[in-house]
Amino acid sequence: MGWTDTKIAVLLPCYNEDAAIAQTIAGFRAALPSATIYVYDNNSKDETIAVARAAGAIVRSERIQGKGAVVRRMFADVDADIYVMADGDATYDAASAPDLVRRMVEEQLDMVVGQRVSEAELAYRRGHRFGNALLTGMLAQLFGRSFSDILSGYRVFSRRFVKSFPVLSVGFEIETEISVHALELKMPCAEIATPYYARPEGSASKLSTYSDGWRILRTIIKLYRIERPMWFFGAIAALLAVVAVLLSVPLILTYIDTHQVPRFPTALLSTGLMLLAALNLFTGLILDTVVRGRQEVRRLAYLSQPAPMNPTL
Repeated sequence: MGWTDTKIAVLLPCYNEDAAIAQTIAGFRAALPSATIYVYDNNSKDETIAVARAAGAIVRSERIQGKGAVVRRMFADVDADIYVMADGDATYDAASAPDLVRRMVEEQLDMVVGQRVSEAELAYRRGHRFGNALLTGMLAQLFGRSFSDILSGYRVFSRRFVKSFPVLSVGFEIETEISVHALELKMPCAEIATPYYARPEGSASKLSTYSDGWRILRTIIKLYRIERPMWFFGAIAALLAVVAVLLSVPLILTYIDTHQVPRFPTALLSTGLMLLAALNLFTGLILDTVVRGRQEVRRLAYLSQPAPMNPTL
């Protein structure tokens, strides 16, 4: 029995993709004939639902707006052994799906990322590249390893990845959250270079360079706060302590000379800043313990599911 006998689900989150969804479905049906293709519509205003049904996909809806909300619903509802997730805009290469799945099964991995190789300059914008590189470097610092394409929406997951992943994101930062989940639990993962195409005519991108750039910046700050609270709050504590010491030095020198504290408000400010530094330090210590407990709970949920089986073993 080979991997082609495994129950595979293709998951396609969609919002206003009637110009591309039929092509996307046809591509994955040709690449993975035994897979079940699901299209999850996210309040489209066009004919996405009708076109997807006509193309033969199972169509479901998610009313909460945002890609993260759609992924949460897909992962909760769909039961399969292997999950192939891509966008419904025909930019990802469906023909690469068998290679991604085969790599997962043969090496018993939990996630395989389709690393985008642009076939057109406009397909992968500079702002997106910059944000990707920034996140990649940050995750490498946080976890000691990272992926080449953090923001890729083309991924293959094992069942134990999907069913242990508590989706918290709402929007396009979901790809970052997925990567963090894999890195945090030290899951076996891989990347395979795949072509990345420009959207077909009539299909428009839902990404915004500035708003999504701001979202990436917020995600970076949030990741440091959540995943490494000792670093985050420790840095704040160090900054406050340095300012407090700088303010107190003249007061200490004056006191040594005159045995008086003439600038009493400055002394109060310095004391308050030092107290805030201590509070931030203890906050980081407490949250660091909480993060470890959360990692253990996620790990247990992950281990409760079976690994992808290699038919050659």
